[in-house]
Amino acid sequence: MNRVKGKTSSYLLVALMCWSAPVVFADEPSQVSQQDTTAYQGFAPQQNADSQALMNELVEQGLPQGWLEESLGQATYTQSVLDAMEGAAERRLKWYEYRAIFLTPQRIEEGVAFIEAHADALARAESAYGVPAEVITAIIGVETYYGRHKGQHRVLDSLATLAFHHPARGDFFRGELAAFLRIAYEQQVDPTELRGSYAGAMGYPQFIPTSYQAYAVDFDDDGRRDLWENPVDAIGSVANYFAEHGWKPGGDIYHQADGPDVLPVALLDELSFNQTSSPTVSIAQLAAHGLEPSEPLDDALAVVPLALEFADGETRYRFGEFNFYVITRYNHSHLYGMAVAELSEAIAELENESHEDEA
Repeated sequence: MNRVKGKTSSYLLVALMCWSAPVVFADEPSQVSQQDTTAYQGFAPQQNADSQALMNELVEQGLPQGWLEESLGQATYTQSVLDAMEGAAERRLKWYEYRAIFLTPQRIEEGVAFIEAHADALARAESAYGVPAEVITAIIGVETYYGRHKGQHRVLDSLATLAFHHPARGDFFRGELAAFLRIAYEQQVDPTELRGSYAGAMGYPQFIPTSYQAYAVDFDDDGRRDLWENPVDAIGSVANYFAEHGWKPGGDIYHQADGPDVLPVALLDELSFNQTSSPTVSIAQLAAHGLEPSEPLDDALAVVPLALEFADGETRYRFGEFNFYVITRYNHSHLYGMAVAELSEAIAELENESHEDEA
């Protein structure tokens, strides 16, 4: 069954376009300098007033002071984490460049292999939460290459650095650090051993700690929510995340559209192109500006209009439905949302071809 409308190419075309694409992962192993690891500790509560205040709050919530002192005392300031926050791929790449990272033949083929290896868990997740197996798989494929690249940064270091040194989002990451410490204590894992992204995202699905607390599920009923090593829990947790954010079972993600070769700059703001807010622009509004869906759609349907730049210099258009918006709750980038959509589409297509060949 085709769950994702708006296919742009067959698997063969994807392969031809992407064989020479650079091998870049969502979270490359960091090159941590000697200065990063030895020059500055500074997070021991006895030496850092902010760390002391956080520890006091967590003690009041029931965490042992001695454990917190030891854990925070081992956190290390990491300048490369702050540097990485400024250079995220979603901020610096055009669509065709971003797409080339994730729409590779190997990632598509390994997505099919992931579905085959975890068919039972994916089928249960789709039944329980209404999220297609290929979409769950694509999220894990984009985030960690199906668990192969979960991040090389110590989560404790990343979150402490961001909590106490990020110039704009310190309060946010302070909350993530508090959540991380609670998770580590409650699950009886050493916080210094857990690794993830430079932003503190963890495990197969790269949940930040507050998302881990809110959406992680024990999908194999072993009594523990383990997103670091257990792909079954990760599958259920991704599906739960989508369901909690309003995923519409059986709904489309996006539609192809036609429009001018060059989008007038004035329309970018007027019609909120490439935004990741809930769909608010109607098909009728877009049609009044010369943008039409490639297939008949209800004029009243609200969508997210997308203008994507391709390698040939042309701008091409798509209309994202509410399920596209749900994908961008995972990562607030229209490029990310479209990469997940296209990867899920390519995985489903190759999987169907494989089944047809077997028949």
